[in-house]
Amino acid sequence: MRRLKPQYAFILAVIGVAVLYFLVRSLFGGGETPNAAEAKTAEALPSVQATLTPETAREVDVVLRGRTEATRAVVVRSETAGVVAATPAAEGSFVRKGQVLCRLAVDARQASLDQARANLRSRQLQRQAAQQLAEKGYRSQTQVLEAQAALDAAQAQVRQAEIALSQVDIRAPFAGVFDRRDAEIGTYLAPGQACGTMIELDPLLVVGDVPETDAAKLRLGAPASATLISGQKLTGKVRYVARDADPQTRTYHVEVIVPNPGLDVRSGLSAELKIAAGMGAAHIVPVSSLVLDASGRQGVRYVLADNRVAFAPVTVLEETPQGLWVEGLSGPVRVITVGQSFVADGQKVRVVAAR
Repeated sequence: MRRLKPQYAFILAVIGVAVLYFLVRSLFGGGETPNAAEAKTAEALPSVQATLTPETAREVDVVLRGRTEATRAVVVRSETAGVVAATPAAEGSFVRKGQVLCRLAVDARQASLDQARANLRSRQLQRQAAQQLAEKGYRSQTQVLEAQAALDAAQAQVRQAEIALSQVDIRAPFAGVFDRRDAEIGTYLAPGQACGTMIELDPLLVVGDVPETDAAKLRLGAPASATLISGQKLTGKVRYVARDADPQTRTYHVEVIVPNPGLDVRSGLSAELKIAAGMGAAHIVPVSSLVLDASGRQGVRYVLADNRVAFAPVTVLEETPQGLWVEGLSGPVRVITVGQSFVADGQKVRVVAAR
């Protein structure tokens, strides 16, 4: 039997040692400790920065777009027919309750009243004479009652003529602004035709439409504030919240009543309406932490206890120099502040403290 040359024996020994080494490595994990393996796995995970945000009890406001509106707006109409003879109230001026807005021509109304009053005096005398004759036995009680009935009819005619004469003056039903005049001197008005429009601006309304998600938070009498497009601020209280939603927008109509003693604020101005809705849970987060999910909802991504990513839709309550106050989170939350746009829901991450 031929013996191997020394150099071949050496080569075979090296190969055997190498095979044995790799065999042992594959059986026993290559000699790595479990901690080292876990460290390598953690290094392979995406890294994010997160900050622990506590839950805070805070006054919650419902914010919506609105507009100013007159408390009352009434078209003042004529109750009788006639030609407009005078328009004492200037269009756009403040008028007191009962002030004449339009005056119709008297025509024969004064004559009708004079005739009714003369007839009344005659009936009064007839009633008096019938009573005196009845006391002497020259008239029956029936004749006295007939005289009384004629007197009552004459009184009714006088009252009717007085009302007809008073109706030539079309008066303001309440104190406010005579906003628009629809009839000029010489205009013929039939019963029901308009003299003009009255609006009440003190107090004033600020109205808006609240989403169905916020309608249940509002209560009558809740304090509210309105910021006009000019920057002027008004304060008042909620006087009305609709119970029936608009079928098109699914929103509920809201009215806030505010004082306007100088009539400085006009009707129809745009306003931002803020209504107190009680205490609620809120979190403050950086503006940069807001993201959109696949459905287009605005929210934040945060890290669960097992270092997996989750998404929560939030509603912005207020913007401050320290960040955004939002609702929609519960309890202390590790909000991702760096890397939130590069991770997905359910993905495991490596968390480092926010700088």
